[in-house]
Amino acid sequence: MSLIQNLPSHCGILICGHGSRAKIAEEEFSLLAKGLRERFPSAKVEYGFLEYSSPNIHMALDKLIAQGVTHIYAVPGMLFAATHAKNDIPSVLTTYQKKHPQLTIEYGQELGLQDNMINAFQTRILESLGLNETPSTGDLYDTMLVVVGRGTSVVEANAEATKLTRIVCENLGFGWSETVYSGVTYPSVGRGLDMAAKLGFKKIVVAPYFLFGGKLIDRIYAYVDTVAEQIPDINFIKADYLRDQAFVIDTFISRIEEIIDNDKQAHGQLNLMQDFKDRLERGEIDVHHHHAEFKEDDSSAHSHSHEHSHSHDNDHSHGHSHAPYKHIAHPHGPRTMINDNVCCCFMGQFPASVIEEEKRVKVEKAGTPSCKKN
Repeated sequence: MSLIQNLPSHCGILICGHGSRAKIAEEEFSLLAKGLRERFPSAKVEYGFLEYSSPNIHMALDKLIAQGVTHIYAVPGMLFAATHAKNDIPSVLTTYQKKHPQLTIEYGQELGLQDNMINAFQTRILESLGLNETPSTGDLYDTMLVVVGRGTSVVEANAEATKLTRIVCENLGFGWSETVYSGVTYPSVGRGLDMAAKLGFKKIVVAPYFLFGGKLIDRIYAYVDTVAEQIPDINFIKADYLRDQAFVIDTFISRIEEIIDNDKQAHGQLNLMQDFKDRLERGEIDVHHHHAEFKEDDSSAHSHSHEHSHSHDNDHSHGHSHAPYKHIAHPHGPRTMINDNVCCCFMGQFPASVIEEEKRVKVEKAGTPSCKKN
């Protein structure tokens, strides 16, 4: 029996997300809480976002307190431990707890590469191939797997995506595999697909390791469609993203149970909250979590300061210090997305010469004359 089944009435569960301008991402995130409630009808479960979306984390905490909750088990609804899971969410939770000294908040781990997450991802890939079980050895040797990770300035998070690719490639027996990223790091999706198409495989499965839909997923699938149109001899197959797949819900349950059982150290995992507090005390991080103050009546205009203010149309994930990524000008990295409506604060990291060069390349590829004046 799950430890969640017998939670005392004063205990509640909070799932913390990033938030998105895309309504589909909000709706799909809410399905996680719904999935937990369906499995544990007596449990008090709420969800909240850091930015863009309502309810924000503060609102969700308020809801739990209104239900008589004084002890909260909070988990980041994020695949890897990058800036939001390591800095922003712990900051919001710590600030809220200081204002509510009667409240105890325990913070768990990111979803990570748990067996159930790998199973969920493999299930989506098999579904895209019309399979309901792992194929026999050799059946997919003629097929390439391209995994699309989010991409971050945190090296370890990028490495986890690459590790996932290798695990799935061997588990399912693909002929070859590659990891590409939708932002920040390299190789970018478009450049990675261009290279993958040159390896000689007649079938390529493109699998985004994302929890929810939104503009990033739309952009990924658009890249696939573009390359598929240019190279009709290759069968490009788009796998679905994770959403509330049953194994994903199982992983959330495991992460919540770890907090309840207080066995993070037993599993050799980094305690994200304690790590945050230690780094904060040493002055190693500068947290800006005012973006969590979403206002329901001001959802149409989101502004937050990074040394500048701006509105966002992109569904993206980023740390709010925006220190320049050291490989920002990598020829196969984020510079290849300059013409694809990426976040303006991300654009600000590019040298002007790089922006001009990529725009020129775009014009040349399109076969249209440049409008640039001499």
